[in-house]
Amino acid sequence: MIKTLLIANRGEIAVRIIRSARAMGIRTVAVFSDADASAMHVRQADEAHPIGPAPAAQSYLRGDVILDVARRTGAQAIHPGYGFLSENAEFAQACADAAIAFIGPPPAAIRAMGSKAESKRLMVAAGVPTVPGYHGEAQDDALLAAEAARIGFPVLIKASAGGGGKGMRPVFSADAFAAELAGARREAASAFGDDRMLLEKYLQRPRHVEVQVFGDSHGRITHLHTRDCSLQRRHQKVIEEAPAPNLPDALRERLHRAAEDAARAVGYVNAGTVEFIVEGDDAFFLEMNTRLQVEHPVTEMITGLDLVEWQLRGAAGEALPAGWPPEPQGHAVEARLYAEDPAQDFRPSVGPLRRLRLPWPEGGVRVDAGVEEGDAVTSHYDPMIAKLIMGGMTRDGALDGLGQALRAVEIAGVTTNLALLRRLLEQPDFRAGRFDTGLIARHAGTLLAPPRPAPAAVLAVTVADWLRNQEGSPAHPWSRSDGWRLHGPAEIASRWESQGVVRQAVAWTARDGLSVSIDGGAAITVALATHLPAVTATVDGVAHRVEIDAEDNREWRVTFDGEPHALFWLDPYAPAGQEAAADNHLTAPIPGRVVAVLVAAGDAVKRGDPLILLEAMKTEIRIAAPRDGVVEALGCAAGDSVDAGAELISLLA
Repeated sequence: MIKTLLIANRGEIAVRIIRSARAMGIRTVAVFSDADASAMHVRQADEAHPIGPAPAAQSYLRGDVILDVARRTGAQAIHPGYGFLSENAEFAQACADAAIAFIGPPPAAIRAMGSKAESKRLMVAAGVPTVPGYHGEAQDDALLAAEAARIGFPVLIKASAGGGGKGMRPVFSADAFAAELAGARREAASAFGDDRMLLEKYLQRPRHVEVQVFGDSHGRITHLHTRDCSLQRRHQKVIEEAPAPNLPDALRERLHRAAEDAARAVGYVNAGTVEFIVEGDDAFFLEMNTRLQVEHPVTEMITGLDLVEWQLRGAAGEALPAGWPPEPQGHAVEARLYAEDPAQDFRPSVGPLRRLRLPWPEGGVRVDAGVEEGDAVTSHYDPMIAKLIMGGMTRDGALDGLGQALRAVEIAGVTTNLALLRRLLEQPDFRAGRFDTGLIARHAGTLLAPPRPAPAAVLAVTVADWLRNQEGSPAHPWSRSDGWRLHGPAEIASRWESQGVVRQAVAWTARDGLSVSIDGGAAITVALATHLPAVTATVDGVAHRVEIDAEDNREWRVTFDGEPHALFWLDPYAPAGQEAAADNHLTAPIPGRVVAVLVAAGDAVKRGDPLILLEAMKTEIRIAAPRDGVVEALGCAAGDSVDAGAELISLLA
């Protein structure tokens, strides 16, 4: 049995592997980049070793450095988690050459399934149904355009070596093909070092259904039921569930058999996932992920299994139990909490987690997280904060429980997709099981809408906290900010901005608290009582539990009745014209690398035109023109690395 396990990963998956290894009595060794020196997985492992600078290419992708740590620590096995080196056949082979167990399939299986084109050819030979398309080696642009016309639009361009939605673009007409192909090649080259493409018929309303498979070293391969991962943004999953709902029994059985045939065709061992796109009664092979999936907890919840434990047992030569697959019990749903802004095309958000309260594991909820309050989300890695997983006897019960768990989340310091997750769980089509991979895009107007301007009650609570924060020493009356005057209470005026709306607040002390009038409206009476970590706000006699996070007495994040709001105090002494000046100077929202500069000095641009493509945190961010104008100067060039706040481009005033 394995006695020492090195985990070649970070974040929540590293923490999750440590949990299972510790329960099995296995000593764990973590590795960390300079950016992760104080990360949670480093704190929880039995020992941890530095492996290089923050960029993954200089640390978590350095297989030679990681193997050296394994040798020095006496690790008998390496678990790659997911991402990074998890599907790197060369690393798996290097582990085998060093007589260190790689927790995953053989290198040959990784190679076979690592190329989408090669995997499609193998699946056709194995009798597994595949989507019509082009999977050839010839990569001339004109040839690909001709193949797209043969297949018939719409088509899907996909990176042959890709995954996670990178280098994947739907194209709806021949006119748009060349530009989208160039963009997909650029993205694939950046993400995988390989710009080869394949083409597939783009199905209009498909579901993304996958089957968990498991193979042992004794030749047995079995499935562990289905998952549905159709709720996606940018081709990346947001909510997953198991078993996949609303599948006819015959179709579900076909998926099970096809997944086992796919795994058998490449001599698969250990945990893997075979992904399909399903439309009506048709199911087509999409790809095989030769690793553990992010969404594996929903399978664990309906089977009662610990898949990481069985990965380790399988790597030690143990055979799968005769009773597999166990019958699924109930239903499970997982939501991924990301540091990103859905209203800004899912732009990643970076910064310290000044507040992070996740629900306690009560009532069936499971929380997998790789960060704690006080940690930071950086621009170097994936912006996932946590996964919340809820089980229930029925699908509705699991969805209701997960919704309740999400309402208990408190977070401040970064923008998140929390509001989107809550809205998705209440979306009528999703609740009824009428959904596909396009649901989020179709309902973007309601699901991705920015938060509405803060209601008057929320602004009144914010004003009360703002005044409370102004309190000085009580030693003399001139430091008081409660409106006391020799000749009666005085009014205190302030201006606030919320979601682009500026409002005027006037406050004065009242017998039972603070009275606040918004834009000359009726007075709202507010009293605040602090019971850390939350605040009780009594508004016109009704008590509300709120979360308040203030930064520099200028920016407030207030969660009121479960809804987050952002409010900004407008300094009356700030220089005039700052807003207009900001429109003339476009800066990098987060640190990243400039992928492309799409304009030159002197070019005329219109509001919304893309000007700069910036890559950060596995995401391509478009910097668009905020207004019509003319480019005055460029502050960057393609290939530059830029810090947050760096000026990228300026427009003539």
